[in-house]
Amino acid sequence: MAKRDFYEVLGVAKNADDATIKSAYRKQAMQYHPDRNPGDKAAEEKFKEAAEAYEILSNADKRAKYDRMGHAAFDGSMGGGGHGGGRGFTMEDIFSNFGDIFGDGGQGGNPFESFFGGGQGGTRRPQGQRGSNLRIKVRLSLEEIANGVNKKIKVKKQVGCQTCNGSGAKDANAVSTCQTCKGSGYVRQVRNTFLGQMATTSGCPTCKGSGRVVTANCGTCRGEGTVYGEETIDIQIPSGVADGMELQMSGRGNAGAKGGPAGDLYIGIEEIPHESLHRDGMNLHCEIFINFADAALGTQIEVPTLDGRVRMKVPAGTTAGKIFRFEGKGLPSIQSYGRKGDQLVHINVWTPKKLTDEERALLEKLRNMPNFQPKPEKEDKGFFDRIKDMFK
Repeated sequence: MAKRDFYEVLGVAKNADDATIKSAYRKQAMQYHPDRNPGDKAAEEKFKEAAEAYEILSNADKRAKYDRMGHAAFDGSMGGGGHGGGRGFTMEDIFSNFGDIFGDGGQGGNPFESFFGGGQGGTRRPQGQRGSNLRIKVRLSLEEIANGVNKKIKVKKQVGCQTCNGSGAKDANAVSTCQTCKGSGYVRQVRNTFLGQMATTSGCPTCKGSGRVVTANCGTCRGEGTVYGEETIDIQIPSGVADGMELQMSGRGNAGAKGGPAGDLYIGIEEIPHESLHRDGMNLHCEIFINFADAALGTQIEVPTLDGRVRMKVPAGTTAGKIFRFEGKGLPSIQSYGRKGDQLVHINVWTPKKLTDEERALLEKLRNMPNFQPKPEKEDKGFFDRIKDMFK
């Protein structure tokens, strides 16, 4: 099932400001919150859908990418479904990332307190410290860009410690319940304001939200839960990407400390120049040189394309600068299927710089013949007319 437009999900216009987007998300979240819709799977999916839309539209960089490329900027081909194409959007992610949306409950306290350890149903708590993001570059040929490609890249980064399974503890007995938050991972504060009592909930500063404290550190990672290592990442790059474009894989950056979620991996696209073809958006250009005799008499030439070399007929009387178009031989759009661009073949008539006496005599004989006198017709277009044709 195709994803709905994120602006449609939140019910806001594409030019909505940050405050409007946040307000719209809060309204959706309160309407479909699991506490208010127990056992309702449809409401839970709408709750997750709204959270995914808010995660993209509340981030300036992600919103700009979404406005340019739509869901293709964060689609499942980048390693999974959900928020940015990573490990999937879970309830844990929502309350970990957007807890502040529900943290201003007014006089009646936080209406979603059970999800932060303060209510009857509350066992959810945030994880440890989130890992940092990583950026890498991937070099692609035009052929790979045209067809899409799967790349296996070795990335040096922080990975979870195998000795302690990321906990940072020496063993199972070296972990105790945090006394500050009593194991909930959150601390709750109530303040008196002119509007009445205001309850706020935030991650515990002592245990960084894990609900536990380590009494004896793991000897391998020294209590951090991560070590410097290497991971081979399978990256599915969609067709139609361009030089300078950046793709995102959520949860594939540096591992988080003490069981925290991993950061994101950003993949910068670097296009390898092609020896014969030059890119202009979705169109490709190539230049072919022929001699004067072939231009006058007509000939067959071989033209390089992304699908291999193809033969093309050059009709008699072809002028220098003539442009031939191969429809559908260009590049695809990242937001659509099939190639949308064309390949343009530019014909250049090669003029020799050195002549033998025999060649010079033949040309002198041809110089003054009637058919060799310039008589341009309407179909013999000049340089600026040819440029206009290129963009039709």
